[in-house]
Amino acid sequence: MDTVVKFTSQTQGKVHVFSSWVGGRPGSDGLSRLPVCFRATQFACALSTHVLKSNPDRRDLVAKLQDVEANMNAGRKLFRLGNTINSIEAANRSMQLSDRVLCLCLTAANVSRALYSLCDNVLWASSVGLIRDINKECWSLQSSRYYLLSLIMNLTRDFYVVLQLIMQRARDKHFRQKMSQHVSESPEVAEVVIPQLDALLFLLFESLKSHPSVALDTLKNICDLFGPLNKLGIYQTNAGVVACCGLISSMVGILTFAKPNLNINT
Repeated sequence: MDTVVKFTSQTQGKVHVFSSWVGGRPGSDGLSRLPVCFRATQFACALSTHVLKSNPDRRDLVAKLQDVEANMNAGRKLFRLGNTINSIEAANRSMQLSDRVLCLCLTAANVSRALYSLCDNVLWASSVGLIRDINKECWSLQSSRYYLLSLIMNLTRDFYVVLQLIMQRARDKHFRQKMSQHVSESPEVAEVVIPQLDALLFLLFESLKSHPSVALDTLKNICDLFGPLNKLGIYQTNAGVVACCGLISSMVGILTFAKPNLNINT
């Protein structure tokens, strides 16, 4: 089991299988970036389709973009095989955390992610003909529910971490002096903004500025919310907004992949 978890938990492990099909070099950096690049390409195509679909002269281009989007989606589902095991293992590790809030948030997020991956794998198996006679719409909605719950718990973790950072900053004597100086040097702001609110916003900005990984993870999770919210009918929006948010989230994912120090989980 440990071998399976280690193999499937690494993107390069999944890419090793893919690269053997296409004749590439296993473990190469280019191939290891495939899943996150697939996601960015999928949402870029979806956004382009939304922008161009009203133009009758672009029908052929729209059709091609839709084909690419569908292929990218299918490829991502293939790369996600085995994520259920990874999420269960991650939930087991998060249960060992001494911080009760982080333990609860991350464990719930990982369990929800495991259930989401399970539903996603069933949908993939159905799409390739391995499983028949299932209610795809029901499974898709259930998958979105688990994905939404996972995002909510991750966001709760992000907000908790931000609160901890703010409290640490507020206890710092040097920073309190810097904050007081900022408020006193901005009289024009004090006229339209409550001084305490200005100080809180300054504290929040400085906390996130010094911990960009938290800021990026919060932005990514907020952007990802629009997909399941729209799918479940909780907050209806158009495909363009969902695609734009998905593209932003994907670019953040690429950035954290390229610079591991910006990943909150590292």
